[in-house]
Amino acid sequence: MSESAASRPPSAVPFHEALLYWLKLGFISFGGPAGQIAVMHQELVERRRWISERRFLHALNFCMLLPGPEAQQLATYIGWLMHGTRGGIAAGVLFVLPSLALLIALSWIYMLWGDTPLVAGILYGIKPAVTAVVLFAAWRIGSRVLRNAALWAISAAAFIAIHFLAVPFPAIILAAAAIGFAGARIAPQKFTTGAGHALTGKSPGPALIDDHTPTPAHAQFRLPGLFRVCAIGLLLWTASLGAIALMQGWDGTLTRMGWFFTKAALLTFGGAYAVLPYVVQGAVQQFQWLTPVQMIDGLALGETTPGPLIMVVAFVGFVGAWTHSVFGADSPVLAGVAGAMAATWFTFLPSFIFIFAGAPVIETTHRQPALTAPLTAITAAVVGVILNLAVFFALHVFWPEGLQASTDWASVAIAATAAIALFRHKAGIIPVIAACGVAGVAIHAVRILGSG
Repeated sequence: MSESAASRPPSAVPFHEALLYWLKLGFISFGGPAGQIAVMHQELVERRRWISERRFLHALNFCMLLPGPEAQQLATYIGWLMHGTRGGIAAGVLFVLPSLALLIALSWIYMLWGDTPLVAGILYGIKPAVTAVVLFAAWRIGSRVLRNAALWAISAAAFIAIHFLAVPFPAIILAAAAIGFAGARIAPQKFTTGAGHALTGKSPGPALIDDHTPTPAHAQFRLPGLFRVCAIGLLLWTASLGAIALMQGWDGTLTRMGWFFTKAALLTFGGAYAVLPYVVQGAVQQFQWLTPVQMIDGLALGETTPGPLIMVVAFVGFVGAWTHSVFGADSPVLAGVAGAMAATWFTFLPSFIFIFAGAPVIETTHRQPALTAPLTAITAAVVGVILNLAVFFALHVFWPEGLQASTDWASVAIAATAAIALFRHKAGIIPVIAACGVAGVAIHAVRILGSG
């Protein structure tokens, strides 16, 4: 880029060009929210200069305070800011569409051939790796947030509450938020960690949407617009859930999935790992849509596909609808696809409503949200909840036949190796999982040959 071109903001981006980028992003968005946000920052702020650093972080901080997948919401926000409602819908949908298609295909393969030696071997190696990945997620979040005794106490209390007392996840989140609100008044210095992002230092040059670019007409806050977005969102949710209920009844599997994943979407503070324990409680223990082993397998598949990790709900929906034969015993694939699409729809619909309703307020005021204390307390509790998830996985992976049975030392070795690679050598999650999958195939083959 010439020096003169770098000193001028780029020209307006045609909608079709933005559409191609959001589709590309949907296929390359590996690495969890941190990696996805980094990819968007590098491409949108540094290379293409569609949005400035400050406006990017302003949008990100707002998305951080919302329940739901922050990277997908950030893409929706920027798409909306550039091209209005159609831009936001395109960016948000294309961010998850490739992942949904891949997970439906992988779920179908899993249900048909999950017990074949090759697939079983791959999953055997991946499951211990996922246990290490979840533990690593707890450490990574905890190292950023748990900066004092008060936050450590919240995290420990959350672990005890969910692991030993079986307190529902929503109750833990609400209690943590209440503690954060109170703490902001009693000891605000204890609840000021983990509130911001800093991605780069040097400015790449003027952006299309720069620091002082006027707010476009479609992004300006209007009270009728807020009511309209809320009304349309509520209508879409009511109509879709009502249509399913008419077909299946209020106790039908798909109807329960719609209501359950709506609640899950409203509780996804702190990323996908935070809401996974709630999904496990409901999908595995309460509704028994799938087994603990299948849940771990689903998370393993979710870790290896692009898009937000919360897309594991598509696997949960697919397996749950398949095993419960929601369309009869002769249509398991159709049932699985319907379950995956229902889980995805009800999980992500609230995210679009939050962005279209709240973003105009943020763009008009250009002020940072001031809810860092409750968010910090919630995130501290999330660390304890994620640690419980790691324990849950470890119990089912290392002792697949129960604690009274023998330990699967090969799984323990794979998990330990994965943990060393993640914690000590800072290896990427995808290479670690791939290597563990290969190791699982080798171990599974040796056992088959030995038993033969």
